[in-house]
Parts: sequence; structure tokens; C-alpha cells
Amino acid sequence: MSADVIEVDGLRFFYGSNQVLHDVSLAVPANSVTALIGPSGCGKSTFLRCLNRMNDTIPSTRVEGRVSVAGTDIYAERLDVVELRRRVGMVFQKSNPFPKSIFDNVAYGIRINGIGRRTELRERVERALHRAALWDEVKDRLAAPALALSGGQQQRLCIARALAVEPEALLMDEPASALDPIATQKIEELIYDLKQQVTIVIVTHNMQQAARVSDRTAFFMMGRLVEHDLTEKIFTNPAEKITEDYITGRFG
Repeated sequence: MSADVIEVDGLRFFYGSNQVLHDVSLAVPANSVTALIGPSGCGKSTFLRCLNRMNDTIPSTRVEGRVSVAGTDIYAERLDVVELRRRVGMVFQKSNPFPKSIFDNVAYGIRINGIGRRTELRERVERALHRAALWDEVKDRLAAPALALSGGQQQRLCIARALAVEPEALLMDEPASALDPIATQKIEELIYDLKQQVTIVIVTHNMQQAARVSDRTAFFMMGRLVEHDLTEKIFTNPAEKITEDYITGRFG
């Protein structure tokens, strides 16, 4: 298996006749955080959703090019999309816990994937809550409704739910944009810790956040990947003038 968990080659994406992504090629190394930045409408969230075929749910979309996860072509015919989304989890901008207990939220994916033994279920739920830095806050109220948690806790619960099925990669679409600064800091610290175990791709509008949490940064503009490099280089010595203009706040 290559050191790159996700490999994208010549990706083009269409809504009907409207082309949204143009020949994007990008590799995401294992155990790293890659930040996708760029102005609103530049295609970064669309690109993110191509990595676990989330765009399949939108009518009249078409994908060309190749996306592979751990060497598997994810757009191959007869690919099991449910299994793909187990391997490549997703956390959305707005936390979306189910109207169930804290325990059942985390256990949901585990049960779908056929792990039903009670002892193993409890162990995996506990492990996922530990990994999401939430266990100490909820361990005495696992039967309580998830919707009673604070916004930041709900988002970490959604991360725990994604982690419970042991994904190889985790996609995050602005996971802290709706949170206050303290909850945001917890999410950022969590992302930093999680990359030891899982490969992360994060969309963020927050330049400081991209600089803090990511190892590599990809700058998108009008559906094209302008440049992709080590975060430190992108932020201190970008190859393209337009990247520098965006990062320094001259537009966007």
C-alpha cells in the first residue's frame, strides 16, 4: 500500500452541464491533516464530497478522472458505497446527532456494520468517545439524549460516531465554523491528536485554523487547484501570487 491514503488524478466534476472541478490532482499522505482553503464557491466542499461519493446523492452529477482510497478506485462499478463511507468518514459543518441517546449515536454505525455483541459494542463506543475527547464529559450519562449536549460536545459526538467504525480517513467540512472559540480550540486539539490514527482532510475558511492544524494546504480557486504544498510553505512562501493575495486577505 502506498504512503498516500487518498490519491486524486485528473478529477472533473459536473452538475448537469456545469463543470465545477477542473482536472484536480492531489495526494493525501497517511497520518496527516490536509486543509482545503479558498473563497466561497471555489469547489473545495464539492471536492471533499467526491472523496467518499457524497455527491452521489445529488441528481444530475457526473465525475470523471480517478479517486482512489488505499489503492481502491472508489468510482469503480459495483463498489460498495456504504463500505466506502465506513472507510472514509465525514463530519459536517453543522453537528447532526441523531435524536437518540449518546451511546446509541456512537453505536449506530457499529451496529450497521454488523458488530452486535454487547461487550464489544460497549468497548468500541467507549474507545470512540475517548478518541473524540468526550468520554470524561459524558461517561456518567450515556443514556441521556445526545441533543442535550452543547454544540461543541455534539460536534465531538459526531466525530466519535465517525471514528467508531474505524475509518482510514476522516473528511471534515468546516467542523468548527458554528462553534465558539473554546469549543473550536477543543476541535482543533482533537484534530491534531487524531492524525496519529487517521488521515484527515478538512475544509476551512479560517486561515489561522488551517495554519494551526494542517500539515499540508491546498488552495482552490474557481474549481481549480492553484497549488498544494506543505502548510508552512503555502503560508510563508507560496508559489503563486494569487495564493499570497488570498492568504493575506486581499480578496475572498
